Amino acid sequence: MISREEAWALLTEYNKETFHLRHAQTVEGVMRYFALSLGYGEEADFWSTVGLLHDLDFEMYPEEHCIRQQQIMREHGLDERLIRATASHGYGLTVDIEPVHEMEKILYAVDELTGLIGAVAIMRPSKSVMDLEAPSVKKKYRTANFAAGCSREVIERGAAMLGWELDALIGKTILAMRSLETDA
Repeated sequence: MISREEAWALLTEYNKETFHLRHAQTVEGVMRYFALSLGYGEEADFWSTVGLLHDLDFEMYPEEHCIRQQQIMREHGLDERLIRATASHGYGLTVDIEPVHEMEKILYAVDELTGLIGAVAIMRPSKSVMDLEAPSVKKKYRTANFAAGCSREVIERGAAMLGWELDALIGKTILAMRSLETDA
C-alpha cells in the first residue's frame, strides 16, 4: 500500500494548480469520512488514497482522464485495486470500468458533488459548509449555470448506484465536508 506521503508526492508530480490539489484533499477527506461512517474503518486509509489520487492525470492529460492515470500508476507499481477504484469514477465518460464496490460508487457520486457544495459554500457570508444545509445546495443544484462544470447527471447516477435519494447524498456529503473543516 502506498503511504500518504508517497501518494501526495505522486499527485504533486502531475498536478500543480492549487484548485486541483485542494479538490484532491477534499475528496480524500470525504472518502475517509464515508469509510468510517459506513463501517469500513479498516479500509479508511485505502479509501482516502483513492480520493487523493482519483484525478491524478486530470491536470496534465484532461483528454485522457482516468485512462492515463492507470498507466502512470502501473509504472509506479501501485496496486491494481487502487488503479481500478480511481479509474472507475470516469465510468461512462472516459472509461467503461463500472463502479462496483460501495467505495467506488461513493467516489463516483461525491467527486462532482463536492465541487458543487464547495461552490455553494463560498457564496455564503461564512464561506463555509459549517452552516450550510442541503436545501441551499438543492436550490443552487437546480440552477443549471451555477457550477456548470459539476455534472448533475453524474451526481444523480452516483446516488442511484448507491440506492440513496439525492437529498440523502447531499446531506451526507455536507457532513463529510464539515468534518474536514473541524479537523483543520
